[in-house]
Amino acid sequence: MGLLSEVLLLPAAPVRGTAWVLRQVVTEAERQYYDPATVQRELAHLVAAYEAGEMTEDEFEAREDELLDRLAAGSGP
Repeated sequence: MGLLSEVLLLPAAPVRGTAWVLRQVVTEAERQYYDPATVQRELAHLVAAYEAGEMTEDEFEAREDELLDRLAAGSGP
């Protein structure tokens, strides 16, 4: 039965392969998005932009809150 199911599912192999690749890409993107080192780097760039006068205090605080939320979500419970 295993060989028969493989033969019958062979036309779907490209779709299954594509789905697997997409799952791997999403997993890696999430890992990088929540990586503490990445978030800390973005916080440092944010502080530098604020100190250079490239954004208002409200913009800075909103973006800082987003980054801190990401950092907290990435560290888990």
